Amino acid sequence: MSEHLASANATVVNGRAGSGKTMLVTDFARQAGRSVAWYKVDAADNDLRVFADYLAASVALQRPQMNPEHWLASGARAETDGAEQLAEAFVYQLAETRGEPLLIVIEDLHLIYDADWLVAFFTRFLPLLPPDVHVIITCRSLPPAPLWRLRSKQMLRVIEEVELSFTLEETMALCASYGLREEHARVAWCQTNGRAATIAEFAATPGRAGRAIVDSFLSLNNSRCASLLTDAHS
Repeated sequence: MSEHLASANATVVNGRAGSGKTMLVTDFARQAGRSVAWYKVDAADNDLRVFADYLAASVALQRPQMNPEHWLASGARAETDGAEQLAEAFVYQLAETRGEPLLIVIEDLHLIYDADWLVAFFTRFLPLLPPDVHVIITCRSLPPAPLWRLRSKQMLRVIEEVELSFTLEETMALCASYGLREEHARVAWCQTNGRAATIAEFAATPGRAGRAIVDSFLSLNNSRCASLLTDAHS
């Protein structure tokens, strides 16, 4: 994800629950060398004023000199036609209150895709971001189609679920770090289809991993798993 910081204004991480979106972004945020403002969206945040309040509060923790009341007042009509004004006012304050480079994480944006102001806000907000601010959006489905114009303009990068999956080699390395054997890794990878969050939980719980090995031998109908385990002992 590091190259996205320089090549785009925002990154979308798209995948189903358990695919490793939050793990990836959390790990990246720790190593990015930036202040991090993290906003976890709730379904009730589909009101523009509510969304704006929470976004402002999360950013203000890292940029205390920002005045949320000022930029919210700039888009006083919290309706579709006020979304662009709010976006512009927010970006203006970000540019005026420069500090450390900032990473803004908006988690689970898919919960408010049906908000009629969402496209208007983000298609104005993302292109105007100052160079020292990058936005990461996590979601379980791709954003509404109008936002894809930003992708063609090199303003938006997308990481799909397939890119989040562990390879067998990565699973073996993770399991080895927990003292688990190669056969543990092979069964974990087979049973989870490489889904990062599930593999991490599996590896971090040796007792469960051991039970999974036993269960797999007792009820192994999957030829792929059987082949993997055979390879491990050949």
